[in-house]
Amino acid sequence: MHARSALFDLYGDHLTSGDNWTPIAGIVRLLGPVDVTPPAVRTAVSRMVRQGWLEPSERRGRRGYAASARALVRLAEARARIYRTGDPIWDGLWHVIIVEHPSDRAVRRRVGASLGYLGYSRLAPDTWVAARVGADLADSLAAEKLGFKQFFSRYVPGSALAAELWDLEELAATYRRFIGTTRELAAGLGPDLIPESAFAIRFLFVHDWRRFLFLDPDLPMEVLPPDWPGHEAAVLFNTTAASLLPLAREFVDSCSAQTTRQGADPT
Repeated sequence: MHARSALFDLYGDHLTSGDNWTPIAGIVRLLGPVDVTPPAVRTAVSRMVRQGWLEPSERRGRRGYAASARALVRLAEARARIYRTGDPIWDGLWHVIIVEHPSDRAVRRRVGASLGYLGYSRLAPDTWVAARVGADLADSLAAEKLGFKQFFSRYVPGSALAAELWDLEELAATYRRFIGTTRELAAGLGPDLIPESAFAIRFLFVHDWRRFLFLDPDLPMEVLPPDWPGHEAAVLFNTTAASLLPLAREFVDSCSAQTTRQGADPT
């Protein structure tokens, strides 16, 4: 587990649903059960502050960190995709964008990763297509100082385009593997589960599911193969994650209370 990814998961799944703030001691305690070390936490927090994802602030005489406005937008969009329960209505139009060509290879790599996360696939050099407008598209490209042109087009049949641009067979196989491991996980949860263990299990479980944000372009039902396993996987994920949430929140609350009482950051 990378510390940066763990921080996004922690804020997105727990902290932003509260007061969106915790001291560094709280972050260290909360990420300990998932084996993220204190030095890794501190390094990742510093980097995310420089990148504009976290903002330092002081409350009750203590220095802590909150998700920035930019991060709150990204986390809300990610949360809607993580806990999806149905298929939104699709108008049959594909969103096509032509992105200004970046000369730097590292920029091209970051742009490709960002567009993939938003559900786009490369149609041609510097031309990308998605079933819907990416929620963070303009900001993501603006962060790289890139402009883009856009239009909407209807491809018929849409299922052929989807099968050409995305490896749906491999994605379906990945969903089926997730369904199998989740059923095994759910069967092994017993009544003696303690809050810290429930937090760690749920944290890693949500983190594993979060991979699908980068793998699944969120295509509409109309262009997916019959018996698409993504729907079953989403329902199973929501049910399992919800069953672990009460105990996980107990651990989060206990860490927050402990940090408030002790007042000092751990070394």
